[in-house]
Amino acid sequence: MADAAFNSDAVNMSSKKRSGSSDDQWEQFSAAKKHQVMNKTQPPHAEDPAAALANARHEFGEHGGVNMSIEASATFTVMEPETMRRMFTGELGPDRDFFIYSRHFNPTVLNLGRLMAALEGTEAAYCSASGMAAISSVLLQLCSSGGHVVASRTLYGGTHALLTHFLPRACNITTTFVDIRDHEMVRREIVEGRTKVLYFESVSNPTLTVANVPELCRMAHEKGVTVVVDNTFAPMVLSPARLGADVVVHSISKYISGGADIIAGAVCGPASLVNSMMDLHQGALMLLGPTMNPKVAFELSERLPHLALRMKEHCRRALVYATRMKKLGLKVVYPGLEDHPDHALLKSMANKDYGYGGILCVDMETEEKANRLMNHLQNSTQFGLMAVSLGYYETLMSCSGSSTSSEMNAEEKELAGISPGLVRMSIGYNGSLEQKWSQFEKALSRMQDSSLPKKI
Repeated sequence: MADAAFNSDAVNMSSKKRSGSSDDQWEQFSAAKKHQVMNKTQPPHAEDPAAALANARHEFGEHGGVNMSIEASATFTVMEPETMRRMFTGELGPDRDFFIYSRHFNPTVLNLGRLMAALEGTEAAYCSASGMAAISSVLLQLCSSGGHVVASRTLYGGTHALLTHFLPRACNITTTFVDIRDHEMVRREIVEGRTKVLYFESVSNPTLTVANVPELCRMAHEKGVTVVVDNTFAPMVLSPARLGADVVVHSISKYISGGADIIAGAVCGPASLVNSMMDLHQGALMLLGPTMNPKVAFELSERLPHLALRMKEHCRRALVYATRMKKLGLKVVYPGLEDHPDHALLKSMANKDYGYGGILCVDMETEEKANRLMNHLQNSTQFGLMAVSLGYYETLMSCSGSSTSSEMNAEEKELAGISPGLVRMSIGYNGSLEQKWSQFEKALSRMQDSSLPKKI
């Protein structure tokens, strides 16, 4: 059996058959990338992501509704018996409105994928049931047994665990972790012919290290290596594919959802990759089945149009709070501050007018101090909520070392620069800015008062 494939504009589909081997599929792609770098024909950093979304095709409802219809069916009927055979051979496919089964392609999920491709500036995209499903499926598609990955040592804890423990045990795929700022180290660890993927986060979780996307892509492509970038922390702010990355992954559960009510992920990249991942014989998304519910895809499609407005407010408030917190004498980590080591780099890569990200960190040095601060911020003044995740309209706070990075051991956390008292704050936009800042100041004052010796 063969499946229908994305065509090059990521809007329609074609019924072109493909070979199954992931190594064969990516050998030609990697060679083309290497040739592109050597000839200095990298695409320019251009289109505003909000404009790209607005230019994407608007999907109307079945009866002319301004919103698209939800195709909730798991399976799809045909009018003639011969049609089913032609669909399974790849002769007929979604490009001509022929669908087989929603684990393969679903019209509503397909539409969300088209919007994600527009957002990230890639040929194609398809969506999954979670961000980790997107990450693991991409790596399994790009790497066969014996494959090698070079990855940033500062990653989301779940991704770090996948690369450190699961993939070596289950798939014989190994990873070398590097300081993503140390380009000589990155270059040294990429072994041409062996390394398949260079993996990093555009803005790291939780330390907010900013990766030099163009330079890292240049180094990887010179050796025929595919670059996969997790852009969960910086949608709209950064566009890694427009800066040279081959594949962009997202946990859509975060900023793109914005409501802390949906778990979802996305893979954005070349049509050849998305096609290979949906292949009926060897596709990681198709065969492992992390299928997105079309009702979820509909919800997310309705939220993408106002992502730009939300991101701008997240980022505006984060910069204001980070600046004020620093003036109070707190140890603040935020790439929008001029003393952040990656401030100039982020400014040079960022899309205009979106700011520097909606997350900041306050390093309280010890977990005990971090917990006291968060307790006052939530339970004394209602500045925010103690919860993992990010991108919600309320501020979310967590002590990263004992929560979202707890999969890492003490040595790994130290190498990644994760202090025991690092408080990650995803800054929300609920309430007025001054109202929420007043709540922060009151909580900090109460914390300081409670630490003073009591008079007898």
